[in-house]
Amino acid sequence: MRVGMILDEEFPPDPRVENEALSLIEAGHEVFLFCLNYTKKFENKLINEIQVKSYPSTKLTYKLSALAYTLPFYKVLLASKITHFISENNIEILHIHDIRIAGTVFFVNQKFNLKTVLDLHENRPEIMKYYPHLLKFPGKYLISPKKWKKKEESFLIKSDKIIVVTKESKEEILSRVNIGNTKIVIVPNTVRINFYKDAKVNDEIFASYKEKFVLLYIGDTGLRRGLQTAIKAIKVLKDSIKNIQLVIVGKNSSDSVLRNLTNDLELKEYIDFVGWKNPDLFKDYILSSDICISPLHRNLHHDTTYANKIFQYLSLGKPVLVSNATAQKNIVEKYNTGLVHEDRNVKGFVDKTLLLYNDKSLREKLGANGKHFIENEFSWEHTSKKLLHLYDNLSS
Repeated sequence: MRVGMILDEEFPPDPRVENEALSLIEAGHEVFLFCLNYTKKFENKLINEIQVKSYPSTKLTYKLSALAYTLPFYKVLLASKITHFISENNIEILHIHDIRIAGTVFFVNQKFNLKTVLDLHENRPEIMKYYPHLLKFPGKYLISPKKWKKKEESFLIKSDKIIVVTKESKEEILSRVNIGNTKIVIVPNTVRINFYKDAKVNDEIFASYKEKFVLLYIGDTGLRRGLQTAIKAIKVLKDSIKNIQLVIVGKNSSDSVLRNLTNDLELKEYIDFVGWKNPDLFKDYILSSDICISPLHRNLHHDTTYANKIFQYLSLGKPVLVSNATAQKNIVEKYNTGLVHEDRNVKGFVDKTLLLYNDKSLREKLGANGKHFIENEFSWEHTSKKLLHLYDNLSS
């Protein structure tokens, strides 16, 4: 089939979009990807056999996307481009990446009447509640997460198939939308075999931390990710673990809060803010660590999604320490790959870290369990089979 993926962002990077597209291509489908760029000209590119159609856009369009379900401007700006994309490439099925652009796609598809797959990368109506610009004027009064949730529910009903990332997300949707169980397919964000197979550590990175007991965090460092809990825990842990080092690979606009907390607690020598790094280096930081963390705050979004970092950690045989955000808690406990602490609970974080520090054999056992789980059940090569089965059903 000629699959038209719709993404209202630049591409690359987007690992989920790329993984899905490559799997469909390997299965014999043709994949055309609608995306945006800010070069003021149309670009036609072939990226790893994905036929990328990059349409010119503006930063204003990006900003207006927040008002997609408040005012009609966003739909007006993108509808003609999506119409052109579908017509020019003889698209046979539409694969919509997330709900921000879904309203425009369903509007355009009234003309084409193509089958649709709605791919929910996250619970956007819920996570929007934590966006800084929605907590103050004017966003607080212009953008309504409740309205976005109602729109999402209408799209869930209109779609032929729905993709979510966790079992918990599927259960949450079924609890509030009257649709059939078989309409929703779970395709988690997992790692490809080539991420962890024959991985070797970078000598320079390894040398930087070889004398340290490293707690590692990789990814977005927004405050809802829970790093304040980890930093406060270091204040206590440094007395028992003299060589402890919290390594943070990532960034966010709120990083000043984390750095100020670090300074206030006089912890600069114990916390390494590495900043954002090329994803190719992630495995090197993981291999140089002792415990990998994901101290997410609990909310409906975090409870129903996985941080991709979890599977990167596990694939390289590292024990994890995670908060009790439901989805990650369930998978860590089910496969015995790490320990769980209550979210925002500094003492819980400290206690579980000390348990792992004092028991090397436990760390090795949990790490081995995680590696076995990824290799045998949860690599992308395993989990993508449900995506391919979904398309087989739509084709027939």
